[in-house]
Amino acid sequence: MDTFCWGVVGPGNIARKFANCLKVVSDARLQAVYGRSEERAGVFAREFGVARVHASIDDLIADSEVDAIYIATPHSAHKEVALRCLEGGKPVLCEKPLVVNAAQGRELIEAAQARGVFLMEGMWTRFLPVMGQVRTWLESGAIGELRMLKASFGFRAAWKPEGRLLNPDLAGGALLDVGIYPVALAQWAMGESPAQAKALASIGESGVDEQLAVVLSYSGGRLAVLDCAVRTKTTHLATLYGTEGYIEIQPSFWTGTQAALYDGKGDLVEKADCPLRGNGFEYEVEEVMRCVRAGQVESSVMSHAHTLANLELLDEIRRQIGLRYPFE
Repeated sequence: MDTFCWGVVGPGNIARKFANCLKVVSDARLQAVYGRSEERAGVFAREFGVARVHASIDDLIADSEVDAIYIATPHSAHKEVALRCLEGGKPVLCEKPLVVNAAQGRELIEAAQARGVFLMEGMWTRFLPVMGQVRTWLESGAIGELRMLKASFGFRAAWKPEGRLLNPDLAGGALLDVGIYPVALAQWAMGESPAQAKALASIGESGVDEQLAVVLSYSGGRLAVLDCAVRTKTTHLATLYGTEGYIEIQPSFWTGTQAALYDGKGDLVEKADCPLRGNGFEYEVEEVMRCVRAGQVESSVMSHAHTLANLELLDEIRRQIGLRYPFE
């Protein structure tokens, strides 16, 4: 099979994780990079042996040897960059969240579908091997009926209000940076959007949500209890509770390599090891490559509908906590 060549926009830390994952994807190569800073793009290119550093986003899009583009810019730039790529006919894998709100999401999805160009949000955790094991246990009734899910993802970032994490102009804050992981997990496990959401947050001096908690109510009385933070360290645990037992994703749910199944008494029934071949990004990369080669516009695993449902829920949570970005 021909080598699949990737281009990258935004040569920062997340792009480095992406570049490293390609080392374990045998038929993939990082071909080109574009960044607003030519110096940073050059450093990135030398570090990963990238053949071309483009002077503009348009040059990257026009590169005939680039099969798809990975977008790793700050959240606030996702829509503009992704739309230009789609309009230029280039398949897109855009780091989560796809965009900052549902209106932008609809615009991008409509553009992709109208042009027949592939688009996927980089919700990489959905493709991890451990998620397949959890899904198998859920569907087999190993824990009975799923009743409640709890998930937490928080860390304490340094005080740097001009940086991406704490800057309203860059769509900073806990919800869009790390809160999207527990939200997406709940949506995936419950298989639908909640009937109701109740959210509270601490809006710091930064002007963004520095920590946040939300309870989601699903059909049949099922609940998801979620929290996230960028100024508070939390456990990174996720537990799915059923009528006959529960499942833990370990050691941290968003990069899990083990799943543990417990019975109704709390006794361990089974523990599944689900190691990663690389850093975990490789599985979503392979899904994009498979879909593009098959001429698909979206992935069934992380579909446009899934992305839009998550964005609509994130919008509602931000409405409740009173967080609106200056550019919205």
